[in-house]
Amino acid sequence: MNIVVLAGGLSPERDVSFSSGTMATNALLSLGHRAVMVDLFFGVPDWDGTDSIFENARPLAPYAIGDREPDLDAIRAQRKDGYNEYIGLNVPALCQRADIVYMALHGDCGENGKLQALFDSLGIRYTGSGAKACADAMDKWVSKAIFEKAGVLCPKGVLLRKGDAIDLDALPLPCCVKPCCGGSSIGVSIVQDRSELPAALDAAFAVEPEVLVEQYIHGRELSCAMIGDLVLPIIEIIPKEGFYDYKNKYQAGATEEITPAHVDPVHTAYIQRQTEKGFHALHLSVYGRLDFLLTEDGEAYCLEANTLPGLTPTSLMPQEAAAAGISYEELCARIVALSLEKYHG
Repeated sequence: MNIVVLAGGLSPERDVSFSSGTMATNALLSLGHRAVMVDLFFGVPDWDGTDSIFENARPLAPYAIGDREPDLDAIRAQRKDGYNEYIGLNVPALCQRADIVYMALHGDCGENGKLQALFDSLGIRYTGSGAKACADAMDKWVSKAIFEKAGVLCPKGVLLRKGDAIDLDALPLPCCVKPCCGGSSIGVSIVQDRSELPAALDAAFAVEPEVLVEQYIHGRELSCAMIGDLVLPIIEIIPKEGFYDYKNKYQAGATEEITPAHVDPVHTAYIQRQTEKGFHALHLSVYGRLDFLLTEDGEAYCLEANTLPGLTPTSLMPQEAAAAGISYEELCARIVALSLEKYHG
């Protein structure tokens, strides 16, 4: 098949996306597909309108992620065509020529449902969940309400909007301050003292205008993914320093990951059931990952859902799949096959 692997984009998770996209492209090529990676933001201005771009598909060199998110203003300044604030030249037309678009995007430009809605209107087939499911999962305030209605335990929290008056004394302590729709822990702070709140809020509001302040839950960091109807083994994440922030997520050796997690069978089964329950409550499809905190008293709090989990060398879902006997290439193959099934119903 001819496959466009869509990556990059104008997102703080741009570099993470390129790492996922590079690995997915090479995996798809090894499976016999003609796969090309395209940057959503810069597009393909020199594309000649033919399938030669697929015929000339070649493996890509590994993409290294830095320890800080990219400077998006500097990236904006590099593009002069002015076609669209988020979508580069020829991206929709090229995607229409593909048999399917492999969504390797992370963050708002690929996970908030807007691109999925555009592709639906253009008849473009793509991997992963549909527009509404992506939009609901991306908004942590919305997904929290959906989870709670479905019986999935979540930390208590409040939603703050930029520009509104904020009573710092009314916020819970300790707490976790995070952008409502962000990812990769960008703009996230753990606050222990009330004096730290202004800086934490500034950091989160610098990312987006809505911020979630949740009660801090002390517990083991766990994650559980699904591919199709299969619930994968749980993975435990143990950062060597601090919490599971951007640097600890993507720098090799910064975090210890254990798969399957050393969690007793009762709690393992419970978290896997909660994963399945949350996955279906959000109407996710094909694949996704839910993140949890397991406390000493055995409560498992769901933090969020990821509709396009990372597929980088240090990402969680490929490690969970490997623990289930599914290679990286087979994982990509299943994502494509399950996604195509959406269009055959």
